[in-house]
Amino acid sequence: MGRPQRLIELLAALQARPRTTAEALAGELGVSKRTVLRDVRALVDAGIPVFTERGKYGGISLLPGDQADLSKLTTGEADLLRAVGLDPDRARRVGGEAAARSALRKLTPRRSPPPARDDLPLSLADVIAIDNRPWFGEASPLPDVAALVRDLRKGRRLRIGYRPSGATAAEDFVVDPYGLVERAGRWYLVGDRDGRPRMFALTRLRDWTVLDADRRLRPGADLVGTARELGEALESRQDVIVTARVDAGSIDLARRILGARLRTVGDRPDGDGRVEITVAYGGLDGVRQLLQFSDHVEVVAPEPARRLIHRLAARIAHTHRPATVNTSAETVHPPLI
Repeated sequence: MGRPQRLIELLAALQARPRTTAEALAGELGVSKRTVLRDVRALVDAGIPVFTERGKYGGISLLPGDQADLSKLTTGEADLLRAVGLDPDRARRVGGEAAARSALRKLTPRRSPPPARDDLPLSLADVIAIDNRPWFGEASPLPDVAALVRDLRKGRRLRIGYRPSGATAAEDFVVDPYGLVERAGRWYLVGDRDGRPRMFALTRLRDWTVLDADRRLRPGADLVGTARELGEALESRQDVIVTARVDAGSIDLARRILGARLRTVGDRPDGDGRVEITVAYGGLDGVRQLLQFSDHVEVVAPEPARRLIHRLAARIAHTHRPATVNTSAETVHPPLI
C-alpha cells in the first residue's frame, strides 16, 4: 500500500474508531509505529483535526465536532486522494487541483474563514488534554490488541475463550470476525457466531486461536456497519418503559448512569422536590439498575417493576440486617420484612 492510499486508510480507521493507539493502527495497516506517527503528522499538517496524546493512557483521536468524514467525498475525490494523498502540489501536477481542494474542504470543514497563523499562538496540545484513565481505579486488563489485530488481518475464523457477562468461567466459541471496535473507552471484538452478529468485550477475552478456515461473513456485512447495527439494537431496546421519580439533585447523576436508557426528564420538580423520568430497558430485570439511587428514587410504574424493586429492597435489608438485636429479655434475630 502506497503512502497516499495509506493516509486515506488511516483516516478511515480513525473515523471508525475515534480513539485508538499507534500500535493498533500499525498492526492494522501493516506498517511500523513510526510510520503511523509520521502519517498522523501529515494529516495534522493538512488541517484534519487529529490529536495525539503521549503516555500510558494516550492515543490518537479525531477531535469531536466537525470531524473528517470520508462519506462526504465523491468517487472522483476519493480516487484522487488515494492516488496523490493530501499533497496539493502532486494533485496539481495530475490536473486534479480543484478536486483536491474540494476534498480537503470536506475533510476539514470550517464555520468561518481560517484565521491567520498569528491569531493562533497556541498549539492544540496547549489547549487540549485527553486523559483516558477510568475514574476511581485502573482500567481492566486487555489482551495484546496489536497481536489480535495481526491475526484478524489473516481473514480466518477464530476459536475464542470468552467469559460471558455474569458467568464465572470462560467458554469456547468459534466466531467469524469482522474486527475490533472501541466505544466509550472499551474495546470489543465484533464477529458472527452461528451466523448472528455479536460483540465480545476484550476485557473478558481469555485467549484466541486462528483456525485453518477462512471467515464466512454475512453477505454485504462489514465491521463498521455491524458494530453500528449491534449498538443501535442495544440502545433502541425498550421492551419495558419504567416511570420513576428522582430527586432533582440526582438528575445529573441519572444522565451519567442511565445514558441512552434515559428517555424523558420532567421540566420541573414536584412538591417533594422530585422530577419524573422514564427509562427504557430490554427486560423487566433491568430495573435493578435504579437501586444505585437508593432512597433518591421511587419507581412508579409499571406495577411489576415496582414490585420487583420492593422484593429486591427486602432482600437487601435482610442481607444487611444487624447480627443480633438485644432486648431486655433475650437476644432475637430481626424479622424479614
